[in-house]
Amino acid sequence: MTSHASNLEARLALAEAVAREGGAMALDYFKRRETLVIETKRDPQDVVSIADREVENLIRGRFNEAYPDDGVLGEEYGLEAGTSGFTWVVDPIDGTSPFINGMPNWCISIALLHEGVPVVGVICAPCHDELYAAALGLGATLNGKTLRLDPTRTIRNSVTGIGSNNYVTPAFVGKMVESLLAAGGNFIRNGSGALMLAYVAAGRLVGYYEPYMHAWDCLAGYCLVKEAGGWYQSFPTEGEGLTKGAPVLAAAPGAIKDLRQVAGL
Repeated sequence: MTSHASNLEARLALAEAVAREGGAMALDYFKRRETLVIETKRDPQDVVSIADREVENLIRGRFNEAYPDDGVLGEEYGLEAGTSGFTWVVDPIDGTSPFINGMPNWCISIALLHEGVPVVGVICAPCHDELYAAALGLGATLNGKTLRLDPTRTIRNSVTGIGSNNYVTPAFVGKMVESLLAAGGNFIRNGSGALMLAYVAAGRLVGYYEPYMHAWDCLAGYCLVKEAGGWYQSFPTEGEGLTKGAPVLAAAPGAIKDLRQVAGL
């Protein structure tokens, strides 16, 4: 085993443990969500609570303690640059809207970047008791079971996940849905892009497309999909690109061509 692979295994193990710990904290808040004070950010659909902030603080603290030279980027507290060449990218609760409304479709998403590439991806879905984990060259798993995508699945015999937000126009969203349906596909949207990317890695969805998404929402899922044998559209991770949004597309082998056409990528 190379030292780099060993290094990734250690960081993957830490990410799994931290995701479980953060997931337990978030689940505790979820069970008493009626006590949470909900704040809005960009608009009434873009919400945050103390649960998001406390889970991110926990995760940041664990990574700072174990790898003080690593950078950390989180949705709630931004980028803390590091010197090691590694940067953790964290969404403490992806799917805050389902979370505060009592639906189980939310997760903790943790990715690790090295030289601009997502090399670790861990997604914890506490309500479903599921932990998705992957590292570059080490494969992807769901609760310890290896994930491998079926190349015979296409948009016509499977379901595609889609996402939308107010960064794109209603007309654009309508067009992408129309294009997918016209190509023979069908879709779902569950309120958590990170969780739907994990579902792509697990073969539950054949692909996921969202025209504007942030790094903390997609990079963990990207690593999972890649290690399960799928493909993803590269995300701009250099400079200011890491903190801004971009189109996100991931697909199983049999859906890549069709979904790239649907997305225009």
